[in-house]
Parts: sequence; C-alpha cells; structure tokens
Amino acid sequence: MAAHYDVLIVGGGIAGLSLASALAGSCSVALVEAEQELGYHTSSRSARQLIPSYGPDAVRELTVRTLELIAARDAQLPEPVLTPRSFMLIGTEESVRAEGSGHMNAITHERALELCPALVPGAFSAAGLDTGSFGCNAPLLLADHRLRAEAAGADIITGARVHSAQRLGSGWEIGAGQEAFQAGVMVNAAGAWADELAVISGVEKLGLQPYRRTAAIVDVEHPLPEGSPMVAAADHTFYFRREGTDVLISPSETVPSGPEDARPRPGDVERLIVKLNELTTLGIRGVRSTWTGLRTEAADGVPVAGFDAEAPGFYWLAGQGGYGFQTSSAMAELAAAQILAGQGTGHRAAAPAHDPASRTVEALAATRWSVRR
Repeated sequence: MAAHYDVLIVGGGIAGLSLASALAGSCSVALVEAEQELGYHTSSRSARQLIPSYGPDAVRELTVRTLELIAARDAQLPEPVLTPRSFMLIGTEESVRAEGSGHMNAITHERALELCPALVPGAFSAAGLDTGSFGCNAPLLLADHRLRAEAAGADIITGARVHSAQRLGSGWEIGAGQEAFQAGVMVNAAGAWADELAVISGVEKLGLQPYRRTAAIVDVEHPLPEGSPMVAAADHTFYFRREGTDVLISPSETVPSGPEDARPRPGDVERLIVKLNELTTLGIRGVRSTWTGLRTEAADGVPVAGFDAEAPGFYWLAGQGGYGFQTSSAMAELAAAQILAGQGTGHRAAAPAHDPASRTVEALAATRWSVRR
C-alpha cells in the first residue's frame, strides 16, 4: 500500500534537505534519496564558501538572504555553521572588474599581498575583496536541516531511487526503491538527475546541464596564515583556501558531464599543482585527497524554482549549480511559500509584502518564478 504525503521531495542534497526543513510541520513531507547516505554527490563535495559577490544578480540576492537565514539559526546552535572568511579575486584590471560586484571592493596590489603573502607579486595585477563572505560548515548545515525536518515529522528514506512516477487524479504516484508513495506535490530536487527524473515522470526536460568541478586537499611547505581569504582567479582557472595546515585547491573547471558519481580525471590536479607552485610560494608537496562533484545549471545560470507549467503538482527545485549552499536556504524559503500557497498551475505567485520570502521572489522575478515553456 502506498504511503500518502502532501509533498514528496526527490533528492537528499542541500536543495531537498533545506526544503524538507522549511516545509515540515506545515504539511506532511517525505524525502527520498537514491543513495544510502544524504548529500552524497554535489553537497558533500562543496568548496564550503558562501560568497555574496559570486554569480548572477539573482544568485547574489539569494546568497544575502541565505546568509541571513543561516545566521539566525546559528544563534540557536552550540556550534556555528558560518565562519567569517573573506574572498579575494585576482587577475587583470579588466577581468577583476568584470567579475566583481557591489559586494566586492577593489584593493591595491600591496593590500592583496598583505592578505595572502603566498601570492607571487607578478601573478596578478589587480584584486578585489569581498569581506562579507563566509566559510560554511556544510556537514553541520546538512545535519541541522535533517534534524529539524525529522523533528517536525518529515520522513527521510535513503536507498530509494525513483523508478516510476505518474500523475494520478489530483496528485502523483511514485515508486522509489521498494516503496510506493502518493503525494499532492512532487518536488524535483534531484540535482544532476533532475532532467532524468522529469523523463521518468512524463514531464518535458528543461535542458539542465551537469558540469564537473574537481578539488583536492594538498600538503604544503608553507601553510597559509589563519584568517587568510579564499583566493580565486578572475578567469576561472583556479581557487585555493586554507584548510587547517593544508590547502584546498581547485582547477575550477566547468566541463559538461552526464549525471554520474564523478571522479577526478588523471592530470587535472597535477597540472594545477604545477601552476600554483609557479604563482604562489605555498610549496605544494603532496596530495592528501581529491574529489569531483557535479554542478548542474540551466542555460542562463539562474536556479530553477517553480511548478511546471504543463505538469500540475510537479515542482522544480534544481539548477543551483555551484551556488547550492549559498542559495539553498533562500530557495527553500521561496519554494515552501509557493507550495504551501497551493500554486500548482505554473502561474506566477507573489509572496505577501511583509513576508521575508518576498525578497527572494523579487530576486527571481525578472528571471524565473514558475517554470514556463
């Protein structure tokens, strides 16, 4: 016999978990995840940095709201999710100006070297600094969302890959693993598998594309000082930051991929080490661990949030790309407001002016609220 819920969320990454915690207690909620553990793919392979100056305009606004929501929650936790950590962009005058935003201020070459003395002076000519950026304890945030969701009555089922889904009457009938579910609303928070879930459900794909992003923890001869900013190249060729006495590095690649359990490719990290040993005095001497995640995006780079215009009760919560942790809480707030309002027809809805979610709605209003064709 099928279990009945108001909302069934497919996907146990940061998108699905944050929505589960936002909805639980206001309606009956279940979350199903294909893997045996939550946050297995992209969410566990994050750079763990929330950067208000990073991404398209809508993403930046969503980041500001997410930071507000997490900070409010941090006040109730014994250990904070957020830790102040500045973000520094380096490159040519033109590239830094093009990639910066209102949250980032230009700084002198000398100041940049003071903040990150590991940089070789000739490695860049311009720099910008975002002092409103934060390091994120991603495992703690994921665990807190799960705890809040389950405490409010949500059911979380792992090892349950969706294999069938169809519109039935006023809701959806879904088969996941060995279980059967019925729900008024099905939320597609399946990350790199979001378009595949749409096909299973008889819904037209949106053309969401997963991209590879590799990172590594490396042992260095000269560790970065405590309080050092995260440093990224404005031409998107690398970033690095302190990780205790080690350093996290990434070639910041954006290589199209199919949905898969991504793994580093030979040479990616090795080539980056050669490059960083030329551009810095870190003295990278060994690799402790490597991983690759998938960041899934729509063609315009803006996250997808809204009911499908042609499939009643099918809600898209996908395409947060490499911005997932920094947009997730605001996106969950937006999605919960729309789902609870019962706007299941693909028409644009507006949050009340006094509702904090109205800021999130405004951030996406010029781009996407409901999913149109």
